[in-house]
Amino acid sequence: MYYFDYVEPVFRPPSEARSMIFQITVGCSQNHCRFCGMYKMKQFRIRSVDDIAKEIAAVPRQHREFYQRVFLADGDALVYPQKGLLQILDLLQQNFPNLNRVGAYASPNSLTTKSVEELAELKEKKLRILYFGLESGDPQTLQLVNKGFEPQRMLELCRNAQQAGMKLSVTGILGLAGRARSAEHAQATAEWINQLSPEYFSLLTMFKRHNDDYFEQIEPLTSGEIIEETLAILKVLNPKKCILRSNHVSNILNLAGSYPKDREKLIRQAEAALEQAKRDPAWCNQVPDYGESYY
Repeated sequence: MYYFDYVEPVFRPPSEARSMIFQITVGCSQNHCRFCGMYKMKQFRIRSVDDIAKEIAAVPRQHREFYQRVFLADGDALVYPQKGLLQILDLLQQNFPNLNRVGAYASPNSLTTKSVEELAELKEKKLRILYFGLESGDPQTLQLVNKGFEPQRMLELCRNAQQAGMKLSVTGILGLAGRARSAEHAQATAEWINQLSPEYFSLLTMFKRHNDDYFEQIEPLTSGEIIEETLAILKVLNPKKCILRSNHVSNILNLAGSYPKDREKLIRQAEAALEQAKRDPAWCNQVPDYGESYY
């Protein structure tokens, strides 16, 4: 249900499907990643607290009790100045009586703007989960995509969020490195996750969305190679405690499990999927053509 207008397009994680969305920033403060086409049509800006207060007030009072979660958009809402962000979180608590969790995307850039103490302050105001795009644990792949941060620095920033008591949902992208560094990308990404043990780890698959220039820089993986890369990640992946999901529309292999309990089961599922793929060479050897071009 729409109570006010958004600056389209608006993206949110699958787990925020039933959340009320407030667009406290427009675009992404770190909008230079070559592989990402989510916010290329937007100029980043921070919206005022007054604007957000008006949108909160526009939600009918009789509807507010039904919302237990709020998601703060756009792609990098954590970069919002601390004082204003605290005011917004206070307004949400005052107006949504059954609110139990607020979530937001967080880039490495936005995490540099918050100390552990500030993150803990936000967590006390119910900002309890951050969605973080790692993309890859391989330094060379990160340089290729122009992420702007080294894996070790991103690990340090995410550990700050953990120290503050926040939950982290981290994303890695299958096929991001192309054929050239598929093995290195898989190994390093799994090892990075093992070091952090985030609450959630999600796998997406590289697909076309306003990023044709990046696809020209890599040799895309075939369907079979994507499954092989998934299996390579799973064979190294062994965090202390983590929920794995591979259920994005871009994925050709859906996986769901909890670590450490389901580790061997997930490996067997990927091995079985690879064997099945090999029995259909035409499908196995073709590059998936999924893409999005709505904006």
